[in-house]
Amino acid sequence: MADITRRLGWRHLRGAPTAHIRHHRSGKLVHDGPGLSFWFRSLSAALSEVPVDDRELAMTFHARTADFQDVAVQATVTYRVSDPAVAAARLDFSIDPDTGVWRGAPLEQLGTLLTETAQQHALDVLARTPLSAALVDGVTSVRERVAAGLAAEPRLPATGIEIVAVRVVALRPEPEVERALRTPAREQIQQEADRATYERRAVAVERERTIAENELASKIELARREEQLVEQRGTNTRREAEESAAADKVLADAEATRTVRLAEAEAEAAREVGEARAQAQAAWLRVHADAGVDGVATLRAHAAAQFAENLPQIDSVTISPDVLTGLLARLGAGDRA
Repeated sequence: MADITRRLGWRHLRGAPTAHIRHHRSGKLVHDGPGLSFWFRSLSAALSEVPVDDRELAMTFHARTADFQDVAVQATVTYRVSDPAVAAARLDFSIDPDTGVWRGAPLEQLGTLLTETAQQHALDVLARTPLSAALVDGVTSVRERVAAGLAAEPRLPATGIEIVAVRVVALRPEPEVERALRTPAREQIQQEADRATYERRAVAVERERTIAENELASKIELARREEQLVEQRGTNTRREAEESAAADKVLADAEATRTVRLAEAEAEAAREVGEARAQAQAAWLRVHADAGVDGVATLRAHAAAQFAENLPQIDSVTISPDVLTGLLARLGAGDRA
């Protein structure tokens, strides 16, 4: 929008570099160009402001495919005014000399023209395309057809409009149809996810089985080694017993040998002692045999003395009447003899 200021009965207009200003005074073109700045009188001036920058026009419209399915098309058309004089002559770009505001709605008219033209070509191509094909290749085909249709539209150059670019943002079916179309893909994705889950579980089970087998193999190996250890311990114990038995046998043999030798020595000593005693007894007997009456009395006295020495200590002697009677009888018999 042009910037207009008031000074007494005059007006000053300052335009933007992207706005083409056309100033007519009394039917004559006085100023014509972008980014102008000049003074004018409002009563005799006719002003037009035509934007010459690139404009984006977003449009959304509905179409029907060959299989009678409704789809929504979202597109954006970039355009510019290539001939401001022609555009100002075909559309109302006049502005109020006091405020600088457009008197009409030229950009809305351009938007309606471009939208209807683009929609016509989009409907033409979608009406011959099934929904499945439209969802796959519809964006490209609609964009190419709309761009070609706008480029071939004779009214746009006659209005001074140039198409810069055409973009189709989206082509979507109705929500119910879209959900129905998403269902197989979602089910397939879910199946893939389930298969991946099952495969992951199978891998986990296989790994657990491998771990269990390894643990079992380790236990078997440990049991085998324990068995070897038990066998080795038994062998060692048996060997120790054998060695102990052998040592005991050696000790027993040595003890038996020592005992035999000791017994032989004792027997030899006993034999010598017996012989000595026998010799002493024989000598004793010979002495008895050779001794007379006096010698016999002496030997008896000596024997009585030895007997008295070998008797135990006697504190008291009890003589019964029978014993005393017998002793007295013997003493009386001795006296008579």
